[in-house]
Amino acid sequence: MAVPQPREVDHLTSGASNRIIPLLVALRASVLSVYSLLFSFLLFLLPRGSGGGAAVGVNNRRISPARLRKIEEEDTRRRRALAEEVDMDVVRGAMRSGTWLFHGARRHALFSRYWLPVDREIKGILIIIHGLNEHSGRYAHFARQLTSCNYGVYAMDWIGHGGSDGLHGYVPSLDHVVADTGAFLEKIKLENPGVPCFLFGHSTGGAVVLKASSFPNIQDMLEGIVLTSPALRVKPAHPIVGAVAPLFSLVAPRFQFKGANKRGIPVTRDPVALSAKYADPLVYTGPIRVRTGHEILRISAYLMRNISAVTVPFLVLHGTADRVTDPLASQDLYNEAASQVKDIKLYEGFLHDLLFEPERKEIGQDIIDWMEKRLDGKVG
Repeated sequence: MAVPQPREVDHLTSGASNRIIPLLVALRASVLSVYSLLFSFLLFLLPRGSGGGAAVGVNNRRISPARLRKIEEEDTRRRRALAEEVDMDVVRGAMRSGTWLFHGARRHALFSRYWLPVDREIKGILIIIHGLNEHSGRYAHFARQLTSCNYGVYAMDWIGHGGSDGLHGYVPSLDHVVADTGAFLEKIKLENPGVPCFLFGHSTGGAVVLKASSFPNIQDMLEGIVLTSPALRVKPAHPIVGAVAPLFSLVAPRFQFKGANKRGIPVTRDPVALSAKYADPLVYTGPIRVRTGHEILRISAYLMRNISAVTVPFLVLHGTADRVTDPLASQDLYNEAASQVKDIKLYEGFLHDLLFEPERKEIGQDIIDWMEKRLDGKVG
């Protein structure tokens, strides 16, 4: 087993879009000057009046709340139509697939997908929770591999992602995503009584899955969880960012910080997969929004504080050359978690999007093999 060596990780990226967001780097001069500028900026951003107040919405424009709602609704309709057109990579006669709208814990319409084997008994179900800024349709090739092994697959787009409600790329609360994940799992369990279920989460989706599975009622519904490149030790571009992010997030949650690396950083060694991701209109590639960035910092800090309390059976997979999330944090999870069943797989030289690496089939098989062992009762 290869152990990753300490090395630099690009801090607080936008996850699936992999565009480095240097939040507030210009405010490094001193703490006093930062807070002075911050106070002035916050006063400028505060809504004026309850009836005709303005809010920072799309592209940092000050627009009315009514106009913002209309923009979000139009954007959701556009993305939902695109989500319906995504190729589900179905093998005719061997599997079937479909889409529907699941209403989450706060009644938002969340675009959802399923892939099921035809005329074969389902031995287990894997529920996919995608990473930040991407969508469930990107995992159709993995779903095809799973159904060929008699697994059913379900997936849900977060709020603000894929074909779901909300402003594209904006996450008001990752705790809401955690709650939606739990509600989605409960629905799938009710519809498939007696079928073992696993949760899968990638990157920030891995953090969501890990937190969701910390609740006893959720853990009781699971045979285990699978995490690829989980966002566990995320740090801001500068310590001052961590200090001011909570305040900014309350006053101007949708504000976008400019200055992103336009090309992003490599997340796969497969140039075709990399190009396809950046060309995908359902993948958000804009600057990260203040509230979204703060939520990533918040859930990451929570998980690291409570890492020794993890008891759910898990498999964590990470590439040692990942510059988006830290493979050393995955190693810490494996070392410190209290889970009786825990496994780690480190891939030497692999990047962030493991299921889009050239060796994606082998990685998918590693996941399937681990689930098979759980179902066969050969571990634990």
